[in-house]
Parts: sequence; structure tokens; C-alpha cells
Amino acid sequence: MGVSARDLRELILRALPEEASSYGGWPEPRHVYFPPSHTKALRPDAMVVIGIRGSGKSFWWSALQEPHIRKMIARIDKSIQIEESTEVHIGFGPVSRIENYPSKDAIYSLLRDGKSPRMLWKTVAVWNLLSDKLPSIRGWRERIDWVEEHPEEIARHLEEKDRKLQQRGAWALILFDAMEQAAEDRETMYNLIRGLLQIALELRPTRRIRLKCFLRPDQFDEPRVAAFPDASKVIASRVFLNWTRPDLYGLLWQYLANEEDADEFRKWAAQKARIQWDLIQVNGQIIYQWPRNMREDEESHRSLFHQIAGPWMGRDPKRGFPYTWLPGHLADAHGRTSPRSFLIALRVAAEDTKTRYPDHRLAIHYESIKRGVQQASRIRVSELREDYPWIEDLMAPLRGLVVPCDFKEIKTRWREQNVLETLKQKKMLPPSIEEGEEGLRKDLEAMGIFLRMEDGRVNIPDVFRIGYGLGRRGGVKPIREA
Repeated sequence: MGVSARDLRELILRALPEEASSYGGWPEPRHVYFPPSHTKALRPDAMVVIGIRGSGKSFWWSALQEPHIRKMIARIDKSIQIEESTEVHIGFGPVSRIENYPSKDAIYSLLRDGKSPRMLWKTVAVWNLLSDKLPSIRGWRERIDWVEEHPEEIARHLEEKDRKLQQRGAWALILFDAMEQAAEDRETMYNLIRGLLQIALELRPTRRIRLKCFLRPDQFDEPRVAAFPDASKVIASRVFLNWTRPDLYGLLWQYLANEEDADEFRKWAAQKARIQWDLIQVNGQIIYQWPRNMREDEESHRSLFHQIAGPWMGRDPKRGFPYTWLPGHLADAHGRTSPRSFLIALRVAAEDTKTRYPDHRLAIHYESIKRGVQQASRIRVSELREDYPWIEDLMAPLRGLVVPCDFKEIKTRWREQNVLETLKQKKMLPPSIEEGEEGLRKDLEAMGIFLRMEDGRVNIPDVFRIGYGLGRRGGVKPIREA
């Protein structure tokens, strides 16, 4: 039984989306993969779900809205407690839904007029959960006023709702995502998140109603967002969306195995890795998954990937091994690798091999993997720029620097560019800017961009270093400005 290198390469190009924006978009059942930490995050009692950009926050925010995916979740793992019948409401997200929640401009207007974040989100929760019991009011200002004036009526309706859900054995979830899009500045964002967590706490005593808040690590700043009584009860529910190395490869196999005309690949992979695919049927569609009892078996993932990319990142083992090299060079300073970056790097590697090494005996050339990492770094840097408008002011002056380096070199460049003064003119400021350059260093370390070495020097992981144009002796070449 054989699958040619060309066949594998073409399968990768068909299965992995060409556009970076396609990853994390509206989910297809065939691409739904369940790392262990995500299983915990989907449970109703996990009220706070934390993940870096591209780790799956918006994916699950979207997926939970789909009845057929909830049905799939129930079939795969009953312990998650998510069913097709689970009620899912949207409390905030990246797309406008004015009937479900106010827009950013409306939120700004409401806060300016003295409406508290807590009451704003309580009104959003109430109007999503109890719309059939409430008067017909269109404006959010008027809705907040009504909620403020009818606390007992709302309490009774919520008790009745909870009782009916309990009788049915069902849950009602209200999902919140993209909180950075709800505010113009960091303090307002923190205030909104604190108000949201207060409502999560207030609904916690119910048996079947839960808020689920998807947040970036920097948004869950405990001193700022958890400064209210009994906040620890919400904090204790938090779950981090992590991706281990086997999780990343398991996701890759799921993309490849469920692509159209992938029969030969599935047979080939089953033979090479000595596995038997798990099958699940959803709405008449058969979905192939890496066997659950072998998800953490790194040797099976390694042997299969090395059939695709070869055993070494060069002509001998000294250059490293593709299975560990790829996710390692895409990880931040905390060891977190975005699955989006991982899949982008692999697709680019397949494209590059097809163009530069069309007759290569393997599906992916090791030099192409390096170029895939370069492109993934470019996209990761672009994402950072979107999420943190101030990041470019910190990183642009460092272009051409060779790391690891002494922090004094970085401070010198920042001072030459008047970075502190420039940042203070922006609306969205770094969290620790008041602590000066050491505060900025602390913020970049928290984000996983800077790594403090034992000797005090600063290192920068390749996933950021390459895209920002910094050098490292013997490392993947940085991207040069055009």
C-alpha cells in the first residue's frame, strides 16, 4: 500500500485553508478536535476560558452555537454535559447582534451616562434568557432602566427558568468573546470584564444557568478584574486552552483524514502509525479522528510526521527533528503554540516544496518548513498588531538586533525612539507603562514575547523574532523589510 509524496503534498494543500483568516472561523464538524484542556473548558461550570490568539476561543464560541456540533460533543464525551438541547445565547462577540447585546458605541454611550458594567451585562443576560417573559423594549438604555426597576420580577423569572431547565436536565449558556472589541481603552475593558465576572458569580447559585467568558491572558488581570467580593469562586472555574505537541499533530491528522478523497491516506496512516481511526457519525457525515487512547502517544505521531517530512531538519540529526522542531519554533516564551500558526506553517511548507522541490522524495522539504515558520511568524506579528496597537512602538525599534541581548541594549533603542512618550499618547496602553521600561519588559514577558534568561539577558522566541526582523546566530533568518 503506498501513497506518493506528491499525493500527500496535494492532500495537505487541499485540506489546510489557504487564508489565515479561515482558521478559527465558523467551524465544520470534521475539523472539531478535543484536546483534554478544551474538554474541561466546554463544561458549563467553566465560566472563564483563557487562551492566546488562535488557541480556539472564538472557535468554541462559534461551535457551541451549532446544534449538530453540540450533538457531536455529547456523543464523544457525555461528561462535558453539553447536549444538542443545550440552550446557547450570545452575550457579546466579534459580530454585531444588536438584539442580543449593544455595540461598542452603544456601550460607550451607556457607560458615559452612568450605567454600570455590572448592570449592563445583567440586562444582556436577562434579555437573552427571558426575552419571552419581558416587555417589548428595543433600546438598551431603556432595557437597563427596566431591569433596574424590576429586580423581584426578574428574580422570579430566573428561578422559574432554572427550575424548568433542571426538570429537562438541560443547561442554558450565555457566551462572551472578543471583549477587546467592547472598549476603546484598557481601563474600560477591565471594568467591563469585572462587571461580566460579577454577573457570572451572581448566576452561579442557579443549577442550570451559566455565563461562559472567553478571554485572552492579558484580559484576565486578577487585581483589576477580580476586585469584588467572592471573586475567587469565579477565578476557581477558569480553564486555559492549551495545545500540547500531540494535540497539534492530532488536529493535523483530523484535517487530512476528513478531506475529500482521503481514503488512501487513512489506510496509509493507519498502517504506518499502527492505529485504527475512531469514527463518529454526525448528521449522516462520518468523521475520522485519531484514536482517543493514543492521543498522547508521541511515538505514533512522530513516526507518521517523519514519513511526511523526513527524520531530520537538515542532512544529519544535529539540525533537529521535524516533529519537535516545528512546534518548538512556533512556541512563545511560555511554550504555548497556536494551532493556527502550526497549520499555516505546514501549508506554506507544502506550497514551498511544490514550487522549489517538486521532485523531492518526501511531501515536505525541511527547508520549506523553515519558510513556513517565517510566514507563520509574519502572520503572528500581524495578529499582535491588531490585538495590541502599542506593540509596534516597542518592537519596531529593535529590528536588526541580535538576541539574546542585554536589556540595556533594548532600553537604549527605546529611549532613542522616545517610546515611552509615544505610548502615553495612545488610548490602549500597556498594562504596566507607569513602571517605565521595566514595566514594559514585564508586560512583554507576560505576553510570551520576551524570555528572561538565567543571566538576565533577553531572548525572543522565533515565532516573534523572525517577524519583527531580529537576528539570532544560527537561527531561522528574520524577515527583512521590503
